[in-house]
Amino acid sequence: MIENPERKSVFAANPPSPSRLADGVSDAIAAALFDGRISPGEPLPPEGEIAREFGVSKPIAREALRQLTAAGLVFTQQGKVARAKALTGESMDKIYGYAVRSSLKRLREANEMRRVIETGIARLASERRDPEGLALMQQGLTDMMTSVKNPCGFTAADILFHLGLAVATGNFMIRVHMESMRSVQREVSELFSRRANRTDADWRATIARHQAIYDAVAAGDANLAEQMIRAHFEAADIASLEVADKLADKEE
Repeated sequence: MIENPERKSVFAANPPSPSRLADGVSDAIAAALFDGRISPGEPLPPEGEIAREFGVSKPIAREALRQLTAAGLVFTQQGKVARAKALTGESMDKIYGYAVRSSLKRLREANEMRRVIETGIARLASERRDPEGLALMQQGLTDMMTSVKNPCGFTAADILFHLGLAVATGNFMIRVHMESMRSVQREVSELFSRRANRTDADWRATIARHQAIYDAVAAGDANLAEQMIRAHFEAADIASLEVADKLADKEE
């Protein structure tokens, strides 16, 4: 590929410290990705062009791109320039997924993490009430109602609802973090749905708890939203962990 010396810089780069050349280059490129100066799917400049702009060698530019690829911020193909990826919680979600499937202790810790994080999210969502987030929460509720006794569909609806709660905060970083917890949500929801004694009334009660969270957020009642999501976790997490306990006992 012919490198274009006329291309306008998008990195606003400062010369990186000699002791951390690749880190400085990757930081500057990541800043351009997060600031929206480079859009998802857009090609990054070739290695040689990056090297010239930052005043570093091609191997340093290559290492910076390797770091960004490992972080899930860009993707590369042999013989082609790197391209920006949409910024999501995908990389951390994989780590959480491995963790919660590794042991009951990690699953308990993940549930504790969710309770701590989502109570704060519920309060902020009630204060901000971003329309996109409220719409996603509504869609999640609708999907739950049509997925009663369908664990896979219900789990997907549950994940969508909680993503909507995060989006309702209007905070991009919170949205990304909620995306990173999908594996945790999926594990808990699937355990909850595996209870042999789950009745129609129980399915409806789960929907009602989500509806109560939505109503509180939509009304802008932060105290009630926090109260409702705490009540939801008390019911859902306790039941799912009881199932996990029994499964662990069988495996011993």
